[in-house]
Amino acid sequence: MHDSRSSASRSLAARAGRLRRRAGSLAIEAFFEGLSRSTQLLPQARRALSLAEVVRDLPYRPTGLLEHTLDVWRPRERRPGPLPTVLYVHGGGFSILSKETHWSMALRFAAAGYLVFNVNYRLAPRHPFPAALEDVGEAWAWLGAHLAEHGGDPRRVVLAGESAGANLVTALTVATCYERAEGWAQRARAVPLRPAAVIAGCGYLQVSDPGRFGRRKRLPPWLEDRILETSRAYLGRATPDPAGGLELADPISVLEKDAPARPLPPFFAFAGTADPLLDDTRRLGAALSSRGAPHLLRIYPGEPHAFHALSWRPQAEHCWRETFDFLRVHLPPATTT
Repeated sequence: MHDSRSSASRSLAARAGRLRRRAGSLAIEAFFEGLSRSTQLLPQARRALSLAEVVRDLPYRPTGLLEHTLDVWRPRERRPGPLPTVLYVHGGGFSILSKETHWSMALRFAAAGYLVFNVNYRLAPRHPFPAALEDVGEAWAWLGAHLAEHGGDPRRVVLAGESAGANLVTALTVATCYERAEGWAQRARAVPLRPAAVIAGCGYLQVSDPGRFGRRKRLPPWLEDRILETSRAYLGRATPDPAGGLELADPISVLEKDAPARPLPPFFAFAGTADPLLDDTRRLGAALSSRGAPHLLRIYPGEPHAFHALSWRPQAEHCWRETFDFLRVHLPPATTT
């Protein structure tokens, strides 16, 4: 009887934990969707929208799925020569959000003179690892075939993303610079483009060990739930690639362990001191230093996770200024026509 009660208690506790984590995920999704809508009302957003135009829902894979579409943002004012280009990959713990919630990120780059491809991808847990990576790799291949017709400069292509998106663009960079055995990584490496720079904001770069943050510092239960749920959704039903296992779910571990076959592009990596994922950004800076890769690591005092989306915050504006300053320094000169 005692064992039966204990088993029932554990089952109820496990169910309650799953419901709590799901509720947390829904609350975060609702927050960012609300933030996306309210951002459109800000004066600086309205000014930026007057400087850019967008073509929505171009397919980069012929599946008919919304997950396999991207939006193309560009400066409204026509400029001479091909444009510096950004492939933007949204965050959301691999399981929520979309290019629609991240329109303001694409707009920021477009208003500053960049051609931006803002991509959707399949989400976990319905589509666990490596589905998102395969999709981002296919978007990269599509870009290699279609960049010129949209007016982009193949020598000035930036990979950018935050949180889970930072994981995905870092893993894509690894695929283009390392000799990897995974089929999708080999296809990405064969694309006739090279990342000229990477913007990796507040990245979650080692998904396989979500408990490491709590081991370092006690976290609120709701936050531990969210980090754990992200890992479980992305990896819980994953089918490890026979050639590479789950390694590219943890791109920071690859950078720390192995030397690249090709030079790594310059990285701008940033996070706030109040970000529970801060350690991964610091690890990224250390790994890039060990590989001799040019990079700028910026830690913003007091700022939370994904603070750069909160455009009314002074530190968010500071981060965006430093992003564009970094790109001005590290992108090659414009291609002349």
